Amino acid sequence: MDTKWLEDFVSLAETRSFSRSAQLRHVTQPAFSRRIQSLEAWAGTDLVDRSSYPTRLTPAGQTLHEQALEMLQTLQSARTMLRAHSSTAQDVIEFAMPHTLAFTFFPGWLSSLAEPFGPVKSRVTALNVHDAVMRLTQGGCDLLIAYHHPAQPLPLDPKRYEMLPLGRETLAPYVKPTSQGAPLFALPSSASSPQPYLAYASGAYLAGVVEHVIKQSATPLHLERVYETDMSEGLKAMALEGHGIAFLPASAVRQELRQHKLVPAMPGLEASIDIRVYRERHPAGQAASVSEPLWQHLLANPLAAI
Repeated sequence: MDTKWLEDFVSLAETRSFSRSAQLRHVTQPAFSRRIQSLEAWAGTDLVDRSSYPTRLTPAGQTLHEQALEMLQTLQSARTMLRAHSSTAQDVIEFAMPHTLAFTFFPGWLSSLAEPFGPVKSRVTALNVHDAVMRLTQGGCDLLIAYHHPAQPLPLDPKRYEMLPLGRETLAPYVKPTSQGAPLFALPSSASSPQPYLAYASGAYLAGVVEHVIKQSATPLHLERVYETDMSEGLKAMALEGHGIAFLPASAVRQELRQHKLVPAMPGLEASIDIRVYRERHPAGQAASVSEPLWQHLLANPLAAI
């Protein structure tokens, strides 16, 4: 059995949608369906009730879901213990986080810890939000740093995972300016003349946040999707070239705003997003993880918003 089948199955149990899970797992829907069927063939029984929508697990599927979480976590824990035999890894904190936070937030945050806490040896795995969450739930990292917005809550059970706030981020639309400094494409626009829109791919976490912002806008926004990617850096590069309007985290465009290479496409149109750090709760009596001193420092010294 391929462990990817279990990871696919856990994703399906969370999203209850074949198409959504296929997007998040970065495979085509037919390929994703075949992997679930392969798992069912291995199990010798149906795991998914395909007669309902949203998708539901059969009783056998519910049993396997619980076991799959344990198996994946056990495998990751074994991998972590094996890596711990390396002296260079014993004091390294494993972080998982979205690409955008790895580029924009993490370097400055790490610097802010230097004086009050001391140097932090770290290893960062940058992923999409779904895979970063999976990395934590499967025991593949010590700490998860991620965005949080009420419209896009993370599927982490607070009974199993604890959280601390690290700061706040602002998401807003930016665009290349004209030679006079005005937005090359401004909002709001008209239905007869929509503005080119550089969008997050449907599987990206920030896609849901942006969709919420657009729907909640008091003024209708008329946008024509001309490009999409799941990475903020890709959208920023396209916006800098004048291809359209992109919703970007403020921390990702600070330098470009100072240099007047980007300007707001519609002042006041924005969303506030929390930045949080998560870890698995450790039962009493369990040996403390390498991240324990840092967690206790963050608990006693909450950081100011970015």
